[in-house]
This record gives sequence, structure tokens and C-alpha cells, in this order.
Amino acid sequence: MAQDLTEHLEHLVSTVEDSADREKRLLDEWARYSVSGDSGRHPKDVPSDLSEGERWESVLDFVQGSSSDAGAHARQPNISELLSKPNVEHLMPSLLSLLSSPKPDDAISEELVEMVGFDNIELSMSLLARRQDAVRELNTYLSGGRSEPERFEPKQVNGHSRSKGKHKQTASAHLDQLDPAEARRRMEESLRANAERPLFTGTAHDAPEVLPHVYTSASIAQGNMLSHLGTRYMLPLGTTRRETEDYEEVVIPPARTVPPRASERLIPVSELDSLAKGSFPGYTSLNRIQSIVYPTAYQSNENMLICAPTGAGKTDVAMLAVLRVLDQHRSRGSTSGNLAASIERDKFKIVYVAPMKALASEIVRKLGKRLQWLSIRVRELTGDMQLTKKEIAETQIIVTTPEKWDVVTRKPTGEGELASKVKLLIIDEVHLLNDERGAVIETIVARTLRQVESTQSVIRIVGLSATLPNYIDVADFLSVNRHTGLFYFDSSFRPVPLEQHFIGVRGKPNSPQSKKNLDRVTFEKVSELVREGHQVMVFVHARKETVKAAEALKEAAQMDGILDDFSCNEHPQFDFFRRDIGQSRNKEMRQLFDHGFGIHHAGMLRTDRNMMERMFEARAIKVLCCTATLAWGVNLPAHAVIIKGTQVYDSSKGSFADLSVLDVLQVFGRAGRPGLETSGVGFICTTEDKLTHYLDAVTSQVPIESRFVAGMIDALNAEIALGTVANVHDAVQWLGYTYLFVRMRKNPFQYGLAWDEVADDPYLGAKRNQLITSAALQLAEARMIAFDRQTGGLVCTDLGRIAAKYYIRHKSIEIFNEKFRPKMSEADVLAMLSMSTEFDQIQVRENEVKELEALMENVPCAVKGGTDTSQGKVNILLQAYISQQRPEDFALVSDQAYAAQNGGRIVRALLEIAISRKWANVSAVLMGMSKAIEKRLWPFDNPLKQFELKADVLYNLERWADDYAVSELAEMNAEELGKLLHLNERHGSAVREAAKQFPTVRITYALRPLGADVLKIAVRVERAFNWSSKVHGSAEPFWLWVEDHDGTNILQLSHLIFRQTTESLHVDFVISIPSQKRPPSVTIRFVSDRWQGAEEEVEASLEELVMPTSSESHTPRLDIPFLPLSVIQNPPLQDVFARRLHGFNAIQSQVFWSVTRTRLHTLLCAPTACGKSVLGQIAIWETLRNSPNNAWALVVAPRRSIALEATSDLRLASRATDATVDLVTADRVFDKVNRKTVRVITAADLFDALARPRDFTDVLSRLRLVVCESLELLDAVYELGVSLLLHATQTHPVRFLGLSNSLNDPADLAAWLDVDPLALHSFRPSDRDQALSITTQTFTIPHSAALFKAMAKPAHSAIQAARGEPAIVFVPSRNQCASVALDLITQCALEMETAKGYLPDDVSVEHLERYLSRLQNEAFLKDFITRGVGFFHDGIAKPDRLLTLELFAEGLIRVLIVPREACWTLPVRATTVVVMGTQYVHVAPGTDERQVRDYALEEIVRMQGKAVRQLGAPGHFHLFCQAEGKDTITRFLNDGLPLESRLLETETLRAWYRERRKDGGIADKQAAVDVLSFTFLARRLVSNPAYYDARSTSVNELLSRIEDRLEK
Repeated sequence: MAQDLTEHLEHLVSTVEDSADREKRLLDEWARYSVSGDSGRHPKDVPSDLSEGERWESVLDFVQGSSSDAGAHARQPNISELLSKPNVEHLMPSLLSLLSSPKPDDAISEELVEMVGFDNIELSMSLLARRQDAVRELNTYLSGGRSEPERFEPKQVNGHSRSKGKHKQTASAHLDQLDPAEARRRMEESLRANAERPLFTGTAHDAPEVLPHVYTSASIAQGNMLSHLGTRYMLPLGTTRRETEDYEEVVIPPARTVPPRASERLIPVSELDSLAKGSFPGYTSLNRIQSIVYPTAYQSNENMLICAPTGAGKTDVAMLAVLRVLDQHRSRGSTSGNLAASIERDKFKIVYVAPMKALASEIVRKLGKRLQWLSIRVRELTGDMQLTKKEIAETQIIVTTPEKWDVVTRKPTGEGELASKVKLLIIDEVHLLNDERGAVIETIVARTLRQVESTQSVIRIVGLSATLPNYIDVADFLSVNRHTGLFYFDSSFRPVPLEQHFIGVRGKPNSPQSKKNLDRVTFEKVSELVREGHQVMVFVHARKETVKAAEALKEAAQMDGILDDFSCNEHPQFDFFRRDIGQSRNKEMRQLFDHGFGIHHAGMLRTDRNMMERMFEARAIKVLCCTATLAWGVNLPAHAVIIKGTQVYDSSKGSFADLSVLDVLQVFGRAGRPGLETSGVGFICTTEDKLTHYLDAVTSQVPIESRFVAGMIDALNAEIALGTVANVHDAVQWLGYTYLFVRMRKNPFQYGLAWDEVADDPYLGAKRNQLITSAALQLAEARMIAFDRQTGGLVCTDLGRIAAKYYIRHKSIEIFNEKFRPKMSEADVLAMLSMSTEFDQIQVRENEVKELEALMENVPCAVKGGTDTSQGKVNILLQAYISQQRPEDFALVSDQAYAAQNGGRIVRALLEIAISRKWANVSAVLMGMSKAIEKRLWPFDNPLKQFELKADVLYNLERWADDYAVSELAEMNAEELGKLLHLNERHGSAVREAAKQFPTVRITYALRPLGADVLKIAVRVERAFNWSSKVHGSAEPFWLWVEDHDGTNILQLSHLIFRQTTESLHVDFVISIPSQKRPPSVTIRFVSDRWQGAEEEVEASLEELVMPTSSESHTPRLDIPFLPLSVIQNPPLQDVFARRLHGFNAIQSQVFWSVTRTRLHTLLCAPTACGKSVLGQIAIWETLRNSPNNAWALVVAPRRSIALEATSDLRLASRATDATVDLVTADRVFDKVNRKTVRVITAADLFDALARPRDFTDVLSRLRLVVCESLELLDAVYELGVSLLLHATQTHPVRFLGLSNSLNDPADLAAWLDVDPLALHSFRPSDRDQALSITTQTFTIPHSAALFKAMAKPAHSAIQAARGEPAIVFVPSRNQCASVALDLITQCALEMETAKGYLPDDVSVEHLERYLSRLQNEAFLKDFITRGVGFFHDGIAKPDRLLTLELFAEGLIRVLIVPREACWTLPVRATTVVVMGTQYVHVAPGTDERQVRDYALEEIVRMQGKAVRQLGAPGHFHLFCQAEGKDTITRFLNDGLPLESRLLETETLRAWYRERRKDGGIADKQAAVDVLSFTFLARRLVSNPAYYDARSTSVNELLSRIEDRLEK
């Protein structure tokens, strides 16, 4: 027992925070140890050998004290506790005076609490409970002197020792500690120490923090008057409680008005500037709250939190913040005086987040009306609404809901781009943090705050809230400065003081007795108010209930004989109103009006609702029974409002739920008519068990806690998908921006933490890490992310990205993972969809079963589970919705709308999942279901139902023409259609027009083999319908894919768009064809994204397809010693190459002798950047060295950039070889040669030169070598130019040397150049001996800005992985350079927490100044260069390009961003190369037709070559591409590029042929065939006939047919 006593005493003397909440519990425990001397009974734990009659005083006696000994200077813990408080000594006389006054407890309680402090409420209550004892103790203390508290000793207990008997030896140490004097001393020391020690800071504060803008009628200057658990509080002073047989009533009087401070004054509108003045029309001055916040709201950019009662004018505070933004975005130079014209509208966006759609509409109306004079557009963005780019551009203020803004900011583009322009975020009703939807508010605030920090942008956050106790926490969460941006106004600031009545009706909830009591108390209160001459609004929670409530009140009044009290027939305008209401078709409304009752709900006609509002406002109705929508939508106040019942049907939960506190506050806000009455009354009638809940919530007693844990997993997935979180460290940081983090530190118990955990880890790093790891593991288990436990890396998968995009919960994804199959019917899809957790709240109720069964009989798909399960109910409601069947029951109507709204979204997500998995069958089914929900039309319905045709036409269409395809109807004329439909020609014409506008296409294709097992399918999709802007809008999106022969898998797919100007679209699909088991066919399928039934499919047979044979021409790389430069055997030339090379690499060593020391025609195909050109140059110099003085060599390059590079390299050695190097054009290439010369020419110039009829015999006789550079880029012009050269030099000793990147089949290219088999060197890409790692990452986001946002994080990670080494980032076009640079810099700032970006740590911005001063376009380039990022493309002035390259070479610029087309001119390499996307937008010349095209494989290889470095660190090549393109790209990167002739794809050959026929260069058909036989085409026609649509394999026959085609 001694041990127990010791432990409990330690509890008693432990820290304040530990003892405060345990005090009552511990005293109860101690009571068990109290021993009564008279009872003769002893507890088990009392020693048995205590003397008879000995009384052992318990610690309870010590704690509670004894006042029996007046002579002893004993003081109770009340006084002891008082003395332990700082600065209370001087209060003792005042306390004695107050407690000894004759006033009752109620009268002095407020003054006592103010005197002692609200932090010590429990002590105040204790003093009042034992008031006489406290007076006596205070008298004793004051008379005995107050300076020596040590002398007050507890009395001894009968002088007996407590360590005798058998406990003497074993427990003496513990019992010594129970000596009263010792216990008293330790307790006082502990209490004093704890009183002086704050909880965590370790430093004492003299006084609590005083905040300047907290206005409250109580003295709780900053307090939330709570214990640390939030369980102790007081109702406002003056509160009364009354109990009757039927109910309990708590009445809270209006709060006392806070007296104005000396500095306060109402600000007249006339004092405002012109911008603000014009936006407050009809105002003479701002009200008190608005005047107080005006300097902060309108004259600063401080984040703000305004806590004020409903109706206190918070919306106008938001208006001041809006006006601040407008004022900051005015062009100050404007002198016209036109304010509207001076506002720069496209430089900012303002987002107003309202909790409900109804409130959002009201805010749009209010703000739109007041800002119309400034031409500011306000738009609503809620629910399923979308804004087009044009609408976004036109709108300055967007009013939305938390969920919608969360969805919008999850998208990196489109609506998501709004986020980057937001300057002000207003969040209304922030106290919703305590609601289930609070997690969403935390998500959007955390995302905004991180965006502010990472981008260094300025986004002001303004939170508006009802009064709440822990406003400081909410202010911290919103990053509000407590001293400048936090404003708290208590309920005394209501425009009309409100008396609140909380009524708890007795009886079991929902029982007949409870309902009866509810009706009785409602009538009692209504009749009492009406008798006093007041109007009353009675709020109920269903449309039908408005009439029922009004009828019940009427009948009760009739039974009591007081119906006349309600009548308004004495109203001066009664007859006029009665005549008006007589015109209404609403019978109940007409009947109730005669007795002074009205009804109002959203289901009534707008005219009837307006009439009710008008009559109530005119006092022609005394009682208005309405739903809560009236409180939100229309400002229609009454003296009294009564909320009848608090059970409201919540379709999102599928059951009845408690009326939200938000609704209660809004309804109470309608009580009292400003300007007409001095008070208002609000009643809330609820069940007895809910009374305390509403008392706590409405009177702001309970601190609002975070609900983020419940939504954290999905919120984390959204951040990972957005790219703002890439690892656990990022996620832990992100969690630090949430309200959860704020509250975990303040109230750890609530979140499963102990105080000591917070003390040891104030920033909760371990707890946050644990929360994130747990969430990440669940996401990884659902396959939504890839989680690397070792590195903490978090990478989003397709599933995770789709879930984030469509707001799908992770629990639903887990279900889909289990149930989703490649082949599913519509019934299967509906069954799976109905299992989604988004529908968990929809429950089956008994009263609905009969109606659900009736609906089920009329739906087309079988329902798994029937009407017994919630899944079955969702399934039935969805099918009924598609079939356009509307339920009768109001709850079912609500459930159906909920199911349809969410069903459409989830089906779209399932469709994307199916497409990402390449499941053909289920993708087609899901497309049909998606359109079925959207259009409310089944896939088997007539597609023309989607047009606005008359009902009789649609009926006859289904009856008489249901078997006809739309295309068949389109081919008939109006008369034929009229007869078919048994209608007239006019009806037939309408059907024909609709059929012609129905999206249909013609699909043609060509099969083009690219290798032994690779097939390109060139598809042409031609529009075959009439375009109507009214029907089709600006675009018609559709899917085009190739699926396997059994319709299981999608092999390749593309999402395309038809526009009004589009006639046809060309798409190339590259698929793999297994050579062992070739499929019989593939199917090309077209499916419209929007139109039900708009589908086409074409089967492409592969049975007769002739594929080329696989190549056996590759050269193995030998393991031989590397050759030194000395093998060149030309010292001057050797010195030139020594500046660039230390020696030859493996491939150069292997082919050196063949390339440089023989006269054989040679072809060298090798990986990019392995030194092919170096060998070509040595071959040139070696050939010229062994040739006469007038010999020359020719270098042919496919592009001017390659020609320039070759010229530059050759000139380095020209002096050492005594030869000239010239870059020549067509005019000079065949000029006479007088000395050894190397001429470099582009393929186009070579073709031009040879196409002219001239005699080149003399100069060609001196030509010794032709080097053909980059033959992988062989196009029609290059091929024809080299073919003509081959033809012209066939009688001369000219050697041809071909250089190319690795090819998958070089045999025909070698044959074309007449290469000896011994001189064909074809190496695979894997044969390079420079270290190069290749990483491929796929994305399923279509080509858009969203794609590049998603790529930014992995691109940054790739750059950082190289640890300070340089990086080149390739993007599709110049337009993307700046945006990608900004995204990368943002990622850098997020990770590194520095504004330096990629600038090396040892380089200062000042060091860069001497370079920056040389920039021509300093305004644009400076900000990027100072962050270590540069650009290289033709759009930048040449001096700036050269300076950028200089900075890159010196390491001052670390990241170089290059558009696709500049990859050919970029002269530098880097350790890391990132290719961000392999598609670009092609705009056809002379049109605005935009089409997404794939990069040429040659371009990707060229980019890859920029990561190959001859010396230094190994290279890293990161390829980011579309998922469907990965296989093709990686295959050819690994196996070598395909090469086919392009002569037949352009008009080059035809034009040349006709010119030669005209000038006689080609005399006849045989001469033409002879010339064509020198082409590469002639070889490929035989090897790969299918590619050229050829049937025969005889080369002469094939060339003859081509000549025939050229003649046409």
C-alpha cells in the first residue's frame, strides 16, 4: 500500500499539465483509502496491526484539509494554490471582500473568475462551492501575515508513528515520504516550480501574450477557457436552465457589448479612395468590425483570420481584401481617370472558397454586382462545372468549393494553371476544419503555402470564420501574424443581439413520443412569439416537411382556439396579396396563407418562392415554414427563428445525420432584423442526447480539432501525383503545413501522443514520419505509388495519378485491383462500380425496397445483390438514371443524383485505368458506360437520340428505322426518310441533317514493315460528317487504337481531335509482330469521346504480309588493344588530333586500317558519338596525302549544321596537311580544283548541282573520296543526290565512305554504295565502349503542359543525381523552355530550400555580374542565369548564345535547356541528358491545324549522343516518353535505327524526273530504269516490298512500275 500511496502522491505533486486533468479522478481513488474510525471496517490494504481506535489520516484528508481546528494555522489547497500563482498576493483582500459580501454565488461568479483568471476556472468553482470555508481561511491567512507561507504546517495525526508493525522494516522508506510536513513541502515546491515553468519553452514568461485585435466582452484576453483536454468550460454568464416534463431548455442571453477602444472610430465611406468608395454603394460608413480591420485588409498584404459572428459583415472584409488586389494591379501611368480601364485584369486571379454551392452562387451574385462597375468578372466553379481556357482568361474572381479547388489545383494545367496566377485566396467558414470536410481545407491551404514558399510568389490568404475558441491555432495554420492579421470578435458584435434557446426534447430519438414532444414545444414557442407580435421562421429539413410543419402548427392553434392570433387579414395589403396568391397553382400555399402561414423550399416554382419572400418581408405572413436553403440563399430576416429537429438527410452519407453547426449558425444569423429591431431570438429544438453537442458547438466552447488523419492517405497521393512530394522528407515537410500539425503540438492526447513526446520532439518529426510511412505503405499496397523504404522515394504510378485526377479514394482502388478484369460486360462494370467506397454511405432503407424493386424490373442489366445490398441499390439507381427513370421518394431522388454524379467520374477513372493497362475489350465497354451516364443513353439506344429531335420523330425512328445504321440514314434523301418514318418530308429532312452531323469517319491504312518483327501501320482517318458549331462546338475528341485479333489488348493508341478545318488525320502505329507465331490480323478501332454509338473498326489482315528477313550483317566488337595516335604516321596531323584525343577507342581501333588504309568502298555503322567522323577525317587526309596535287575529296552532310561542324573540324587540320577546306554551294562544288582540297556540301546543294545538265567529267576525274556523313538521316534529296553522284562517277576511281549511326539492317545501304563485305562494319548500339546509362520513364498524360509539370520532378532528380555535373534538358519547342526552367527551379527550391537554383554553391551572383553585363536580352535571361539555367536555340541572339555556352563550359550554368530542333546545332555535351517528352506539336504551313507528332528516332539518337563523353564521368541518358511509345523507341535505341527509302514519299523524284525528260537527260524508259537502279530504293524494293506496296520481287519490274507512276 505504501508503494501505491507514494505513487499517487507523486501524481498529486506532478506537473500542472499532468495533475489538472487527473485531479478529480485521483481524489476519487484516494477516497477508497479513507478509513472511518467508527465503522469498525478496514480496507484490505490497511495494516492489520494498527492500534484499536488509531485513526490513520489518508492523503485525501491532507489534500482536502480539515477546518475543524480553528486554532491551527492550516490552510486549504485552495489558498495554497492561489498563493502559488504569480502576482496574486495583492488580490487577497479583494477576494475576501468579494467572497464575504452578501451577494449570491451567481452574482459574484463572473467577477471572481475575472479576478482569479480564466485559466483557473476550476479553482474559482471550488472557492464558490466552499465559500464560507474560503472566507475563514482568507481571514486566517491575512491576520497571520502573508510573507512566510512555510510556517503553515499540517497538523500531526494523534502523534502516532506510521511505521510500526510488520510494515516497519519493509516499507519505512516509502512511509517516511508520507510525512505530512514533508508532503506539504514537496507539493508547494512542485506547484511553485510548475507555476513558473511554461510547458515546453524552458523560459518563464511574466504574463500571457497580449494580442491587440481580440475583442471580447469577457476578460479572456487570449484564452480559450479550456483545460488542456478541452473538457472544461463554462457556459456564458447569465445562462439559465429550465426543465419541464417534455423538454429541457437552456437560455443563453445576448453577450455584453465590448466597449469601443480609444483608438476606434467608424470609417466613413467618403474617406475611402475612389476604388473602394465605388465598391461600397449605399454605405455611409463601414461598420465597427470593418473599420477595425480596414487598415490591415486594404492597406497591407498580411494574411488574415477574421473570427466574427454570422451577419457581422465578414463578406465586406473579403471585399476590402479583393479591392487591395485590384489596387495593386492598376497601371499607375493611366491619366484618363477611368478606374476600370486602369486595372490589369490578366495579371491576377482571386479565389473565394465557399463551403456550399448555394453560398457560392450568392457570393458570385454579390461580388459580381458590386464589382461590375470595374468590369471585373466573377464566375462560379463548383461541382462538375469546367471552365474553358477562354473563360479562365476572362475571369478575375472565381468562387468555388473546397473540394472543387482541391480538384483544380491537383491538375497542373488547364484550370490548374489558375493556381499560378492566384494573388488572393479567401476561405470562408474556416471553422469547417472541425467538420468531415475539414481535411480538404487543410489540403488546399497546405498546397498554397508550399506553393508560396517554393515559387517565392505572393498569395495572400484571408480566412473568415464564425467565433471559435482556439482561433490562435487556426491563425498559426493560415500563417497569420497573431499581432497584425488575427482579428477575433465575440458574439456581442452581432448586428442584432441574439438570445439563444437550446431545447432538448425528451423521449427516445425518432420515437413517436419524441416527435410529439417536438411538435408540442415548437407550437408552444411559435404561439408565444406570435402573441408578442413577432414573425417566426420555422426551419425544417425536407421539402415535404414544410407543409407538414405548417399544417401541424395550424391544427394545434385551432385546437387551442388561438388560430386568429396567426391571421394577417387586418394587414392593409392583405386583399392584394390574396389576389396574387390566388393565381398560384400551389394549393397548400393558398390554403395556409389565409391563416397567416407560408411555406418555402427549393422545389417550389421561382414565382411562388418570390411571392412568399415578398409577403413575409411585408409582414403579411406571421409564420414561414422553410428549409435551410432559405437561410443560405436569400437574406430574409425575422425576429425569431426556430430550428425544428436536427436530423437531416445527407445523401453523401446515405443516412440521416446531425444538422451541421454551419447551418445552425447560418439560420441563427437570420434572427433579428437589422435596423428594425434591437434583438433577435434563435431556438434550436433537438433531442435530449444532442443538446450538449449543440450547446458546445454553437457557443464555441470546444476547440476545433483536425480531421486530416482520415483524409491524409488520399491527400498524400494527390501531392505525389502533382510532383510536390517525391520522398518521405518532402512529405514530412508538407505535413508541417497542416492544421493537424498545429493541433498535434497543442493537444497531443487527441492524436495519440503523450506530453513527453512533444517535449522531446517539439516539431514532431518522428510522429510525422510515422504517419507518412504508414500512409505510403497503404498507397504502395494499393499499387498507387512505388515506395522505396531504403531511400524514402515516393513515385506515383498510373493508378495513383488517375486516382488523384478523378478524386478516387485509395480504398476504392483496392477494390478495383481485386475486381477489374480485361474482359467485362456492362453488368460486370456496373457491379464493380457500385462497390466503390464513394457509395458506402448509400444504405438501403425498408421503405424504399418496393420502389427499388419496381425500378429493377425496368433496367436492362442484371443487378448483383438485388435490393438487399447498398451496392445493388447504387446499381439500380444508376441504371434507372441512364434509362431516365426518376424515383418518387425524395431520399431516393437525392441518392440517385449522388450516384450519377459520382458514377460518371468513377467510370471515367476506370476507363483511364483500362487504357493504361491496354485492355481493349473493357476500355470499349467503359467508354460506352461513361457516355451512357453523361448522355443518359444506353449504347444500344438509337444514337440520333443525342440530337434535339422532336419526341414523335424519335418515337417513329425507334419504331420504324431501328435496324438502320446512321450512315444508311445519312445516304437517304428527305422524302425517303419521311416515308420510312411514316412522317412528312420536313421530319425526314431533320433526321437526315442529324444523321449527316453524326460523327463518322473513313479509315484507310498501309502496312509498312520496319524490320523482321516490327510493323508500322500508317493510318489515315478522314472526316465523313458535316460540321456544325452548334452541335460539335470547336472540337471533337476521339480515340484511335490498334488492338490484337481477339480484342483483348490494345497494342498502340492515340487520342486525337477533329476541328472544323480538319479533313483528315494521319497516325503511325508501330507494333511488334512475333515472327514465330504471326497473328492473322489486327483491328483498328475509332471511338468518339463524346458521342454514344460513334464507333468504327477496320480489320487489317496480316496473312499475306511479307516481312523482311532479319539482318546478319552486324560486326562483333573485338577485344583488342587500343591503337595509339602514332598509327596515323603523320606527325603534324597527329599533333592536331592529340589536342582532342589521347588514343583511339575500341571501335576506332578495330576498323582503323579498313577505313583509312584501303581504297575499298566502306560503310561504318556505329553508336552515336563513338568517333566515326574522326576516322572519316583521317581517311580524307590519308587519301589526299597519297594523291596528286589537284586531287580533292567531298564531304556530303544531310543538314547545314552537320556540314558546318564538319568544316570546322577539318579546318583544324588543314594547315598541317597543306590542303584547303571549303563549305561550298551547288554553284561551286564542281569548280576546277588547283590544289588539294576538301569540299563540304549539304545534300540539298549536291542534288541541285547534279540535277543541272552540265559536264563534270574533268573535275570528277580528280575526285578521290566521297564521305557521306550521317546516312541514318537519308531522305529523298540526300538519296537522289548520292545516287546521281554514284551514277556520274561509275567510270572514275572514286571511293565512297559511308558513316552512319547503328542501323538494324545495313546490308542494303552497303549494297547501294557497292561496299565490299569485308569493308562493312556494322556495330550495335550496345557496342560503345564509353559508359552510358540509359533510363526510360513513361507517362500516360497526353501531350500538354500537365505532362511537363509531371516530368519536372523526375527531371530535377536526374539532374541532382549527377552531383554538380552539367546537364542538358531537351524540350519539344522554344515555347516550353521558360516554363520548364521555372518548374525545375521550383523543384530545386522545394528540395534545397534555397533561391540559388542550380547555381554552384561556390559561385555568387556578384561573380556573375561581369558576364551578365554582356547580355543583349538581359531582362529575360538574367533571372535564369543567376539560378544556373541557360537556353540554347535560334530565338536567342548569337552573342547571348555564345555567352551561354561559355558559362556552361565554365560550370556557371549547370542546366542547359534546348528545344528539339536545336539538337542538331548544339555543340556541347553533358554528363546528364534528359529528354522531356518525345512528341511535339506540328502546325501545318498556312493553317492553324495543330497535330501532335512523334520525334524522329534519329533526333532521339542525336540527343542520346550528347550524353556520351570521351573523357571524364560516365554519361546518363534519361528518356521521358509516352507509355505507348516506349517499346518502339527502346527497341530501336538497342537494336539500331530502321532505314527505308523515302523517294516515293515526296515529290522530289517526280519533279526531277520530269525535268530530265523535258531536257532530254533521260531519253526513254530504259534510261530511267538505269538511273533508278543506282538508288537505295532499288535495293529496298526487293528486301522489303511490303513497305512500298509492291507485290513482285523482280527489281526491273518494280522499277518499271515506278517509272510508269512517274510518267502519270
